[in-house]
Amino acid sequence: MFEFHGDRKRYFDIQVANAEQYVIPFIEESFPIKPGTRVLEIGCGEGGVLKAFINRGCTGVGVELYEERVLNGMQWLKEDLEKGSIRFVTKDIYKADVEQDLGGSFDIIVLKDVIEHIHDQPRLIGWMKTFLSPGGKIFFGFPPWQMPFGGHQQMCINKVLSKLPWYHLLPTPIYRFLLNRFSPAAEESLLEIKETGISIERFERIVKQQGYAITHKTFYLLNPIYKWKFGWEGIKQLPVIKSIPYVRNFVTTCVYYLISAN
Repeated sequence: MFEFHGDRKRYFDIQVANAEQYVIPFIEESFPIKPGTRVLEIGCGEGGVLKAFINRGCTGVGVELYEERVLNGMQWLKEDLEKGSIRFVTKDIYKADVEQDLGGSFDIIVLKDVIEHIHDQPRLIGWMKTFLSPGGKIFFGFPPWQMPFGGHQQMCINKVLSKLPWYHLLPTPIYRFLLNRFSPAAEESLLEIKETGISIERFERIVKQQGYAITHKTFYLLNPIYKWKFGWEGIKQLPVIKSIPYVRNFVTTCVYYLISAN
């Protein structure tokens, strides 16, 4: 088992491998990725996902709030930066100008494990149309809020809380008490995720309301990233389960979506 957040370089390498083996093949099932394709990743961290696209001949821009992660990425992607294949923008995406800061529109926008951390999700999803080239696509990968660890409770220092499923669904006062009592360092972050966590149904509703069509989607019983965390291969959700609204959120650990503007 690998503890994700303890070794950022290892996490970077895992993101590259996961994107190469799962994210890019998923996108290519309905949208070709060609050399020269422009890719924007919002909340890119160190740029591991973008690196997988760069390896395919794409050019990438990564937007990230946390400077420390960008500095790591600049170190690990030095050659690609020097070639001009990738660049980073340390900025709030809402304050980024598509021409001045990002260099123009994009064929693909990627949000992997990001949308569940965004407070005003309809605003961001609607606004991203201004970044898309004609015919462009937006990829989302996220854990549904109600899934066993949708509260990101694995961040807890307390060993019991970090491995206890579904307790993030408790009423907020009880949840806050448990975090404050047994894992105070993670309390603020996990309560924030409780506010922003998103379900499958809510995501699809926002997408429709903001004028997009869902081009492609895949639900996973076992998140592909578990291959590196637990040694478990990604397993797609059973058709009968993924067709049951609400219930599917509790037993689906990851969803992939590709959407396009109407």
